[in-house]
Amino acid sequence: MFLAPAMGELLSGSSPPNEFFQPFGFTIMVALYGCGALVCRELKVRWRKGVGTLVLLGCGYGVLEEALMVASFYNPSWIDLGVLEGFGRAWGVNWVWAVELTIYHALFCVVTPVLLVELAYPSRKSEPWLTNRQLKIVAAVLLLDVVAGFVLFGSMLGFWPPAAQYLLGVAITLGFIYTANRLPSDWARKGAKPMRRPAFYTAVGFFAALASALTFGWLPSISDSFIHPLLVCVVGVAVVYGVFRYLTGFEWRKARRSHLMGLVSGPVLLFILVSPIQELDASRPDDTSGMMIVGAAFLLLLALLWLKTRRDDTPLSGISTPEPQN
Repeated sequence: MFLAPAMGELLSGSSPPNEFFQPFGFTIMVALYGCGALVCRELKVRWRKGVGTLVLLGCGYGVLEEALMVASFYNPSWIDLGVLEGFGRAWGVNWVWAVELTIYHALFCVVTPVLLVELAYPSRKSEPWLTNRQLKIVAAVLLLDVVAGFVLFGSMLGFWPPAAQYLLGVAITLGFIYTANRLPSDWARKGAKPMRRPAFYTAVGFFAALASALTFGWLPSISDSFIHPLLVCVVGVAVVYGVFRYLTGFEWRKARRSHLMGLVSGPVLLFILVSPIQELDASRPDDTSGMMIVGAAFLLLLALLWLKTRRDDTPLSGISTPEPQN
């Protein structure tokens, strides 16, 4: 509930401490990110699926937040667009921004916090954490937050997305959920290459996140005439898909917790290293004080999880999924 918003908004610098810990905004973000990550995780476990399904559900969550709640996919003047304002906009949609945020929310706001908590509690990683009634409540809170946010942001910004584009967002969200449910549970566990040291996967995760950030953050700033928006989208998706294809070539059936811990740590380390830059960036209009403390706190969290993982480095597979409680 708290790690998902802390990673998605606080560590990323999107909402620095003075903004993140405001009671109203904090409540909204916990209800949104926390409930979203929990619902994705519970569906993955109850469907007896793997990480691939969690990624697709995370993509669905990203569209739910950015397209259906805050409508940033459609708003030409969305405050966080930066160099992407007007870049790749067609048919009333900010396409480059939409692709970037879908990937970001899936991997950093859903997959990463869920896997970190599962690594912290390995004996419960394959069992539901919520009863059926609790899952319905959490899902209802998520949907209520989305509806309330849609009305709030629409009223504040004076922007209401066109019906056709909004319905497209609904269809894409449902498409991600349907595909996630149909994806084979062993999709990412068919490789044959021997597993390497955990530090290798940390490096892969780190440089994959860096390549993605440079693709969406640096390429569009070069030249509108030289860099076509479609090229940015294709390269961004290709980077993520290529990394997934490369990683699935390894024999994850024989992986240990430290291998997954290494992979998940990579992107988090990138954000930790950037946190001092966030605080010292004088060009930002918001108050970024405290970002160094945030980075240090997450570094300590990673260190503690690494120690816990190394003490009990059990295999990832071999735990069955019990039925959820009523």
